[in-house]
Amino acid sequence: MSQQSKDVVGTHLEQSLAALGRTAQDAALRATVRSIAADLVAALRSGNKLLIIGNGGSAADAQHIAAEIVGRYKQDRPAYAAIALTTDTSALTAIANDYGFEQVFARQVEGLGQRGDVLLALSTSGRSPNILAALRAARARGLVTIGFTGTRGEALRAYCDHLLVAPSDDTAVVQQIHLTIAHAICEEIEQTMMGEALKK
Repeated sequence: MSQQSKDVVGTHLEQSLAALGRTAQDAALRATVRSIAADLVAALRSGNKLLIIGNGGSAADAQHIAAEIVGRYKQDRPAYAAIALTTDTSALTAIANDYGFEQVFARQVEGLGQRGDVLLALSTSGRSPNILAALRAARARGLVTIGFTGTRGEALRAYCDHLLVAPSDDTAVVQQIHLTIAHAICEEIEQTMMGEALKK
């Protein structure tokens, strides 16, 4: 076995760096990120909220992003409204038991989502039935719909006002790009909202 094939850590880091490089160089992707940030700022400015969903690692990322929005990212500032729909075990298990796992997010969107809110759906595959059901429910209720996926997730486009496609089909790398972009969006939200507050 060659030394290079043994260097699992180095290979992973190189693949991650290459994917992040492709992301940074993609002007259309950067424009999509700016549009997403603008819609989130508009929603939060109007008193609406961000709902976030995902399965597995993306569920953890949903919680991470919600924490950055409600708490803070880098600046001390007012709290903004964000809820990860992945955290209420009573709701998740009751809905899954009564309606099936496909409805665990859609039912929460129907109960909590209001016109003008934003649903951010994290799905590396873009094919998870519970993600697609939630996006359909969000569309029906007048929410802005945003999808984060990888190169295999084009199926989400039909359900999303904005679709961010990370330039990789490796689940771990896609999730890394999603979180990096989410952090950039958090910073854009903070700087924009805080800049507006200072002008008042």
